[in-house]
Amino acid sequence: MENHSIVNEFVFTAFPKSFGLEILFFILFLILYIIIILGNVIIIILTLWDTHLQLPMYFFLGNISFLEMSISTVVIPNLLVILLSYRKTISFVGCFVQCYLYFALGTTDFILLAVMSFDRYVAICNPLQYVVIMNWNTSFYLALASWMGGFLIVLTPAVIKAMLPYCKSNEINHFFCDSFNMMKLVCIDTTLLQLFDFFMYSLVIVGSLSITIWSYTIIAITIYRIPSVTGRHKAFSTCVSHLFLVSLGYGGTIFIYVIPKGIYYLKLNKFISLITIFVTPILSPFIFSLRNQAVQNAFMNIYFKVK
Repeated sequence: MENHSIVNEFVFTAFPKSFGLEILFFILFLILYIIIILGNVIIIILTLWDTHLQLPMYFFLGNISFLEMSISTVVIPNLLVILLSYRKTISFVGCFVQCYLYFALGTTDFILLAVMSFDRYVAICNPLQYVVIMNWNTSFYLALASWMGGFLIVLTPAVIKAMLPYCKSNEINHFFCDSFNMMKLVCIDTTLLQLFDFFMYSLVIVGSLSITIWSYTIIAITIYRIPSVTGRHKAFSTCVSHLFLVSLGYGGTIFIYVIPKGIYYLKLNKFISLITIFVTPILSPFIFSLRNQAVQNAFMNIYFKVK
């Protein structure tokens, strides 16, 4: 530490320093961000506006849409500023706030995905008890517990990381303050902290995924036992959108934060991070609207009323 100065800001080095490419990326990311905001805001408005969507399933869907929009907002506006700036820096405090919010919101997202799978399990496997089990009080407290759990789980390691001495370098080979890249800039040995991170991410991601797999295994068995083909199709159609979102969300995140990786995976990690920050929030509202007749009807009702 005697040979290094303490870092008070970080520099992003993810993109090549080419004015033409930076402008191109800026326009592309801005358009994608606008689509993310509009798509998810529409889903939120629909779940609040239409009385036919006043059900726990759509309440959780509104939470998911708000989370997807929030995760993108934590990263993309700052990314747009970086693309137009010469120094491409972020303050020490700003970097850790971004890192904390990104992982807290992401953790909340995975917990809510598991909650949604439980909601589908009750709806399909115990339809007569659904209204009793998944009443509004239960739904509200499950959503509240998901949000509180996501922000509390990440809090302690985030505070520890903010107190570490960063003096090796101030360059982050990424387009946002990712924990894995920041740990490489610490002057002291962070092996234990990285192991704790790995354990925490594995517990949250694999744990919530296990609940989802268990729920859908029981759901699949129940649907298979339905004698009517129409009944099986109707029951399965209520799960397709959620299953697609689960596959998209868990696939990339497990690769980035659970599977051990080395320096050669950094470029691939950045590419997958772009998918989780841009592609997933864009696809989510379209998936739910295209695969759900109730959402389509609610959209058409509002459209004709406004028109």
